[in-house]
Amino acid sequence: MLGPLWLTLSMGAMIGGMGPLYSSLFGTELSKFFPHLALGIIFWGFFSSMVTDSCNAFIGSANYLKQGYFPISLFVWRSMARNIIQFAHQIVLYIPVALWAGISLSWSALLFIPAFVLGLINAHALGLALGLVCTRFRDVTQIVTSVMQMLMFLTPVFWLPSSLPGRAQYILWNPFAQMLDLLRTPLMGGMAEGHNWWGILGWTAASLICSCMLFAKYRRRVVYWL
Repeated sequence: MLGPLWLTLSMGAMIGGMGPLYSSLFGTELSKFFPHLALGIIFWGFFSSMVTDSCNAFIGSANYLKQGYFPISLFVWRSMARNIIQFAHQIVLYIPVALWAGISLSWSALLFIPAFVLGLINAHALGLALGLVCTRFRDVTQIVTSVMQMLMFLTPVFWLPSSLPGRAQYILWNPFAQMLDLLRTPLMGGMAEGHNWWGILGWTAASLICSCMLFAKYRRRVVYWL
């Protein structure tokens, strides 16, 4: 009866259960920590599902690729579209959290739009590269899954960046932490750091170059690897 609303309910239950607990553990005011945690979990679920699904973008579409000619990038977009729909069901959870916490948005909230576009560009480039590599070397999927699990704890999803000591600030230079800051900060009424914009722009350029090189060289071999 609920259909895709189960995605919203399961995510809402996790956020509602973890918010008061982690706020007490970190000694942070709940009204400040709860929106940070809610957006962190929602966006990280989006990142993680994008990356892990892209590993099987071509493997899961083997029947189509073997039966006819299709642009292989189409199947990366197919995987992305599924995750964007799931994300749309989950981001609505932030509305009651923001109303409860009394967050007032300004014009800086519009910076979410270019940040999200950059995220989609990176997701397509990374999905194309990972799809090619994981189709050729199937064990890479397990490596990517393990790395994403590790990065979840090295990215400020459950904790505040302000709680890090000086020497540990380098953790915030990983691209997932930078992208999370670009997406989350505008929705909390602030503005992301400038170095995060430059970092993501550099990462975007590198991922586009890498994926274009792999695509140009190996796109015709995908069907033979399936």
